[in-house]
Amino acid sequence: MSKIEEVRAEMVKAMKSGDKARKDVLSLLLSDLKAKWVDKHEDLTEEEENSVISREIKQTKESIETAPKNRTDIIEKNKFALSVLQEFAPKEMSEEEIKSLLGGVLAQLGIEKPVPKDRGRIMKALMPQVKGRAGGAAVSRIVSAACSGK
Repeated sequence: MSKIEEVRAEMVKAMKSGDKARKDVLSLLLSDLKAKWVDKHEDLTEEEENSVISREIKQTKESIETAPKNRTDIIEKNKFALSVLQEFAPKEMSEEEIKSLLGGVLAQLGIEKPVPKDRGRIMKALMPQVKGRAGGAAVSRIVSAACSGK
């Protein structure tokens, strides 16, 4: 089942139960997924669906951070939206999973003991493997730790 179908089914459930706030969040997500589908003129891959969802999550987090502190209504609305969006987000990779992939990348690149100057090559090879499942900051932190010998 595609994310578009999943989101549509959840939106129908929300409408039937009278949960307007949830329906509104799902409606926005559905429209973004459909817009991407229309732009592409064919079905979206799982990676493309996840990138749309991740972008929405990032924008919602930014809205929470930039909202004035006295506007608790905006902050609470966005926190609720974030919780709904995260239901559809791909499962984040654990640190152990990233380290496991890092080991494979090091073997592939022929690097036994990484040093800081290898960091760029390692990141370039590793990031496509974790795209959409791990944040760049987390991956960078793990690679930096490996390059510094920690």
